[in-house]
This record gives sequence, structure tokens and C-alpha cells, in this order.
Amino acid sequence: MSTELTDIKDFLKAIVPFEGLPEEIITSLVKSISICYLRHDECLPPEGIDSPSLYIVRKGALNSFKTGQGLKELVDKHGEGDWCSLFAANSDSSYVVTATEDSLIYAIDFTKLKQVTQSHSYVYEFIASSATQRLTHKASQLNEKAIVSSSLMNTAISDFYSSPALTIDENETIQSAAQKMTAQNFSCLLVVNDDKLAGIVTDKDFRRRCVAEGLPLSSPVSEIMTEDVKMIDVNTYAYDALIRMSTAGVHHLPVSRNGVLDGMVTITDLMKQEDLNTVNMSSMIRKAQTIDELIEISKLLPKLQVSMVKLGTTAANIGKSISAITNSFTHRLILMAKDELGAEPVPFAWVSAGSQARQEQTVHSDQDNGIIIDDSVKPEHEVWFRSLAKFVCDGLNLCGYVYCPGNVMATTDKWRQKQSVWHSYFDNWIEQPEPLALMHSSIFFDLKTVYGPSDLLEQVRETLLVKTKTNTLFLAHLSANAIKLKPPLGFFRNFVLTANDKHKNTLDLKHNGIAPITDLARIYALSEGIKEVNTLERLKLAAGTPSLSKDAAVSLISAFEFLTMLKVEHQAQQLIDGNDADNFLAPKSLSSLDREHLKDSFAVIKDMQNVRQTTYG
Repeated sequence: MSTELTDIKDFLKAIVPFEGLPEEIITSLVKSISICYLRHDECLPPEGIDSPSLYIVRKGALNSFKTGQGLKELVDKHGEGDWCSLFAANSDSSYVVTATEDSLIYAIDFTKLKQVTQSHSYVYEFIASSATQRLTHKASQLNEKAIVSSSLMNTAISDFYSSPALTIDENETIQSAAQKMTAQNFSCLLVVNDDKLAGIVTDKDFRRRCVAEGLPLSSPVSEIMTEDVKMIDVNTYAYDALIRMSTAGVHHLPVSRNGVLDGMVTITDLMKQEDLNTVNMSSMIRKAQTIDELIEISKLLPKLQVSMVKLGTTAANIGKSISAITNSFTHRLILMAKDELGAEPVPFAWVSAGSQARQEQTVHSDQDNGIIIDDSVKPEHEVWFRSLAKFVCDGLNLCGYVYCPGNVMATTDKWRQKQSVWHSYFDNWIEQPEPLALMHSSIFFDLKTVYGPSDLLEQVRETLLVKTKTNTLFLAHLSANAIKLKPPLGFFRNFVLTANDKHKNTLDLKHNGIAPITDLARIYALSEGIKEVNTLERLKLAAGTPSLSKDAAVSLISAFEFLTMLKVEHQAQQLIDGNDADNFLAPKSLSSLDREHLKDSFAVIKDMQNVRQTTYG
């Protein structure tokens, strides 16, 4: 092979999805490449290329535009090593791809590419898939990784299973089995013959072997049970149980002790393992007697986040765990304050805002909180509530939850008010959506009760949701404000510059990717009267409503899961290196595959922002 072809081959091997392909396939692809040149402002396809093709940038840069109705919108950028598949499967006349400088382009006929890589179909599928499809596949992989937690490798089933096992004799009726499962709220039942395991019956068996077959309910349960069920010893590692269930495609395993049926373990039982450290830490916080003890416990938080990342825990579960611990610190500090100040003069609710309320916190978060006080409060009670706020906020700051830079804390008089005042706040923000009101909306429309009667907050929330559903002007302003945070369109020369000199050559994951999805999810929830404040739950509940199609919800959920995963992994590495955690990620630190997924995430966000802009433009 000539030096030039060897150079092309080495270049191609470093590009997703070609990396890892066998040498002979890479060689065939190289021989299929047409080398093309585009001058500045010239468009794809290059001269001499007539068939649908995949284009790879070797030198130079391309911009992709979507045209129509007299508009020309920039939708993507392609630098060295990037590929453009807009014209691969078919020609879409609504797109134009232009060289922004003199460029050297490799073109591969799409039919030839499919033929050459037919033994490695993932190559074709990756290129032909949409950004949403690629992200959905990645999100599925992340969830599978979370299930297979390395902590299960050295933990016995004895820490997880339920005992005694819920059983039924094989001669009892199908109806009796269904009644027993319903009464115990179990999804399965072990079938026995003389106290020996004969089989298992699950909800699926009732549907598939009884209802679908029209079997009488008076038939013995043995007619619908799955036979030849193998037990697993109580001393077996939990990881082995998980692998056995995964391999067999089942969710339940009977557990034996000394060869005798003793209980049942489920995949759900195993997944709970990743929360054990969180439970232990929350227990330590509840038992703490002084703020100094709380400070020492708070030093474990970075280690917990690193541990959970190493275990493969999802970013969503890490956020829930860290937020739960923050709630525990807050709750304990409130009780300590009451020990000093005495009981509250009137009922109150301590509420969290922002990421804590959404259960999306990570370490080194600042605090956002407030107090909703019962309307029976009197002026002379203000001293008590001011002292409470100072005690708790000071304590949180000492535990690493630094004071909010914008003073969104209970120590600020404005955010420590009776319920009727909070009602008026939301009324004004909705009816007069000025810039400051929109800023407050992005914080206080995400609230959760940490301590006290939840109805103080829920009554406020119910009233505001009735108003937001019908106030199109407010939703239009909120949408316009939300789409100001634009994701990068692509990686020019494979990196993104921030305006902050301290974080040059990095990407702000929070403001460029995660916050735009959080903002969109909030708008969907307010539009549909959804009470939930967690971003993923908002997207799931809004899916299929007039505000958000099911397909669009899947796209945003996948993008959010991927971006938050990048964030927690990036922060874990910073903590391991002894640095403070932040949201500034260097794209060059990512694998080429993850850079592609990152670009897919930005494409999804931009598409959904465009929908909001069109809806309320």
C-alpha cells in the first residue's frame, strides 16, 4: 500500500465508527474513498460525486444549514475528523453544506460503505441513525452499566433476599395463586410440592398461559408455572445472581440455605445496593449532636460521589442520593436550631430550590432555600424565624454548601415570608414576566419541602399551576428566556472555547447542555400542570401531551442522561485528583465516540429549542 493510502488508513481508523474495524475492512474502505476538494463557499456534493455519499473532513471546515421559507439556519459545524451524513442515505434538498474555508474531503459511496461493512452492521447503523437513536442506545447502555454494580461482586445474597419465600402448593388453583399474590403485593409466587420447589409463577405467566389461553381459574397453578427453576445458594455473590438472572432473562431467583428453599431475590433487591452508602451516611447525620460532627460527616460527600461513579451508578441516582443527604443535613440543623430556640411559634415549611429540589445535586453545590410560614404568624415571631434561618444557613455553609451568590436563602427577608406573600410572589411573576421575574421563576418554580407541613408549599404550587397552564404570555416569555442558553453547534477543530480565561478549551456542561434541558422540562411541566420538579420525571410525565411528543421526550431524556453522566464522571476525576468539582469539561479528554454523542445531544437540544421558538415566536 502506498504511503498516501497508509496515511488515509491511519486517519480513518481514528474516527468513530470505523475505529476497531479489522484491517481488511479498513483497507477496503480506503480503496472506496474519493478524494475531493471544496473551495471556500463551495457546496456539497463535490464535482464528480453523483451518488449518495458519506463525507469526511480531512482538512478545512464545513457548515450545515437548513433552508426554507426564506430562512437559512446554521445547524451544525464539521471540522477535521468529523463526518457529514446528511447526503448519505438520500438527498435532502432542505439542507445545504458549505465549505467555510478551502477543504479536503473524503467521500465514500454509501452503498459501497454498507457492502464493505456488512459483517459489522453497527457501522452502517451508527451513521444512518439519527442523533436521538444514537443517544437512546447510549442511555440504554448507561442504565445497564448501573445495574451491574461492582459492589455486587463482593457482597453475598444474604444481604439482599427476602425470607421466608411466599409459596403455594402446586395443586391449588390459579385463582388462589392470584389472590395470594394480590394480598401480599408480590409479582411472583414459588410453587411447591411437599415443600420442595416445583416451579415459579409470575404476572407474565398469568397473562401468557392463563388469560391468553382461556384457561379456567379453577385449574391447578402447576399448569401455568415455569418448571425447572434453579435455586441459588444464600452465600453466593450477588453479582453471580445478577448475571444468572440477566442470562436467563428473569427477574426473580429462589434462594436456598443448606439446600432448602429459604427465600427470594429480585433484580430490584440488587439495584438497591447502590443506595446503601447513602442510607448509612443519612443515619450518621441523624445521630450527630454538634455542628462539628456534621462538618466531619460532610467531608465524606466527595468520596461518596466518587464511589458511586466507580460503581456505575446512574447520574440520576447520584443526584437523588446527594440531594437526599443535603436534605438530611438541613433537617438535622433545623432540629438543632429548635433545641436552642424552642419550638416554632407557628407552623412553617423549610423549602429547597434549584438542583436540590429537583434531586439533581452533586458535591460543592451552593444552597438555595426559603421558608414558607403559616399565615397565623405575628410580627413578634419574626425574631425566631430569622434566628432559625441564620443557624441553618450558617451550618450548611460550614458543611460545604456555600452561601448562594444571589442570596436566594432563608436568611434573606424576601424568601422568609408567610404563605399569602408567597402566593403574591408567584402571581406577580406570572402576570408580569419581567427579566427579574423570569429569573426567580427558574429558581422558585422548582421547590420541594425539606421540613414541616408539605401543604404550605403544595397549596402555593396548585394555585400557580392553574395559572401557568392558561397564561400563554408568561409561557412565551419563559420560553424566550429559556432558549437564550444555546448549545454549541459543533466542535470546530474538536474543541470549544469558553469566554472564561480560567476554563479555556473547555465546555460548560451545565449552561451549554444540562440547563437548557432543565429549562425546557420546566416549561412543559408548567404548561401541563405537572407538579413534579425532577427533570427526568417532568419529561416522562409531559411525554405525549400537547407540549411534548413521546419521541421528543425520548430524545431529551437520552440527552439529559448522557450529559449528566459526563458531568458526574468529570467531577469524580477532579475529586480523585484533589481538585474542586466543576462543570467545565475539555472535549479533548473524551473518547471520539463520546464526542459524537455530545454533538448528538446538542443537536437534540437545538431542535427542541427551535420548536419552542416556533411555538411562541
